Amino acid sequence: MNGYAGQILRVNLTDRITSTMPTARYEQWIGGHGMGSAIFFDLVKDKTIDGFDPANVVTLMSSPLSGTLTPAGAGRTEIQGIGVQSVPIGWFTRSNFGGRFSSMLKFAGWDGIVIQGRADEPVWLDIRNDMVRIRNCSQLSLWGTDTWQCQQKIWHYVADNQAYGDWFKPAGENGDQTTQRPAVLAIGPAGENLSRMACLIHDAGSAAGQGGFGAVWGSKRLKAISVMGTGSIRVNNPKALMQARLWQKKHYAFKLDNLKRKYMSVDFQSPPVPGTLYRSGKPRTGQRPQACIGCHSACRGRYEDGIGNEATCFTTVFYPYGMTLDIQRQASDLLNRYGLNAAEMLWGELYLRDLNRSGIVGSGMEIDSPLDFDNYGTLDFAEQLVKSIAYRNDGHGNDHRFGDDLAEGFVRAAAGWGRLEGPYGDLKTGRLRFPYWGLPLHKEPRSQLDWAYGTILGDRDINEHGFDQLRSNPTYNKQWGIPLYGTAEEVVRIYTDKMVPFQGDRLMLDFSSGNMYSGHIAKLVSWHRYYTRFWKQSAQFCDWRWPDFLNLYGPGKVGSTGIAEPKFLNAVTGKNFTFRDGVELGQKIWNLDHAIWTLQGKHRDMVHFADYLYTQPSHSLRGQPEYMPGRENGKWRYIKTLGRTFDRDKFEEFKTRFYKLQGWETSSGYPTAGTLQSMGLNDVADELGQNGKLGKG
Repeated sequence: MNGYAGQILRVNLTDRITSTMPTARYEQWIGGHGMGSAIFFDLVKDKTIDGFDPANVVTLMSSPLSGTLTPAGAGRTEIQGIGVQSVPIGWFTRSNFGGRFSSMLKFAGWDGIVIQGRADEPVWLDIRNDMVRIRNCSQLSLWGTDTWQCQQKIWHYVADNQAYGDWFKPAGENGDQTTQRPAVLAIGPAGENLSRMACLIHDAGSAAGQGGFGAVWGSKRLKAISVMGTGSIRVNNPKALMQARLWQKKHYAFKLDNLKRKYMSVDFQSPPVPGTLYRSGKPRTGQRPQACIGCHSACRGRYEDGIGNEATCFTTVFYPYGMTLDIQRQASDLLNRYGLNAAEMLWGELYLRDLNRSGIVGSGMEIDSPLDFDNYGTLDFAEQLVKSIAYRNDGHGNDHRFGDDLAEGFVRAAAGWGRLEGPYGDLKTGRLRFPYWGLPLHKEPRSQLDWAYGTILGDRDINEHGFDQLRSNPTYNKQWGIPLYGTAEEVVRIYTDKMVPFQGDRLMLDFSSGNMYSGHIAKLVSWHRYYTRFWKQSAQFCDWRWPDFLNLYGPGKVGSTGIAEPKFLNAVTGKNFTFRDGVELGQKIWNLDHAIWTLQGKHRDMVHFADYLYTQPSHSLRGQPEYMPGRENGKWRYIKTLGRTFDRDKFEEFKTRFYKLQGWETSSGYPTAGTLQSMGLNDVADELGQNGKLGKG
């Protein structure tokens, strides 16, 4: 099996037993998300259990490309299981993180890890090639440490306290030598105390943020997984892989002597510019780019003073009103060390600030809070807030209900305070910006329709930037004078020509108000679900660098997507796998996931946005307009997409169109036997039928 280690590690924490599963049993799914969903479906018999149930199975999966020369495709790890963050149900969900964990896992001889059960006391998993040990945390005093402290303790233990850079034999005297340190994935105090927004942290800031998997690990009493490998990966055609990388670099990569953009952007051709978004600017200290293993274009930064290292995107904007840049940078480090989801913390913190300024939250107010809002903007305030959620107390070590409320997530906290319904209705007014499944806002839903519909029809904020150029470039062109990549018509043509099997339908990218609920947009959302389920989350091409639709270095501005992805996969595996094969396998994975959600209790009637998206016109925080391609008076142009609302009835019509396109029952949203069987998911159809959840048609 080229590209594979050949075995998956299975860990039963309850009985402290480890065993192996042959990767070949799940090879049809190729890797990553597809394998994880299939393993979860097989092992979890009751899909209605809570995420904190010991029977919840958590998978961490690599792909055949992990640890290879594939640019922006060698360093991702996919994690899946029943989450605890979303509302009203903790959906079977996914998260993903970069760095070097999946590569080290492959070097150790494993394609993935399956975690079951609950330990009787806190433990960590020590993997050194084929030597696997479930160790008590008490030996190293790991329980109670933050994520960085935990990793440092494990590094010193595995390397036997040798200096960094020294050679050592991690698996004992008969093993191979290495100068590397193990790749460690850990939870912080937030996970230990079951905060529903707790995440997993690898190295300084590679995080599996959504889903609350930090809390799931905490409930299993699993503090960390350490992986140290000294092996290698068998590549089918090393020469073809090297040639593919050189071909990609020659025709599509950025050129330092001819940069066509000098700012952070989300696409393959981006130069190594750290993705820091601090409100007060970028750090002025000496810096260098930091990348996941195998990446050609680093999106993270390391700074001379060591503050905010590897923090990016939401983590850097968590505390936007921190008084200084250094306070904002140190606040981002707090999130990574205590292990908290940055997106929820950002919007939750702004929500609390708003309630305090309105005289609702604070000491002795309607909602009593231990937070000292007189210190707002200082590092002390940010630290107290983070600690109150991580430890479920007042942030100073004393019991307080407020921290306990917030640890359940801001939507659950607001519900407990009586602020979701009735005269307050913070989800109706938009005061609480959590537009779907109790999860925080990312992109403006009524502007980026692919993002909004993909999220509400799935399980989580999709966090998939494949069409982000369509908004960011024309919007920043208007704001900052950045050159346009092309006319709206030109860009739409380049994108839609690659979107098999719907290629050529230009109206898929018509974001005008008159097209918001059309069958064309249903195809856009479908394609995005299929492409990302396979090429991004199973083959594990990086979301910030793929797909390569429009590329200013490419011939005629046409990027490499459609050609590049299978070129790399086939060079590694020896398969004859086409781009369309991947999209179709993504459709199969999407249907498997939807079947799991259906078994959990998902029904068409549950699929709706928070009330404010139907009643309050969309706007940006700073009042600036957004632009996306659309047709007006029969012509393509970049149109303003803010200032509009969703229409409830028309959204219902859209759901019907989408369900028909998927081959699902329109009245319930349930998958049908015919659709599942046509994809070879007969066992899935059988289980749905046994549970009365199989759609008609």
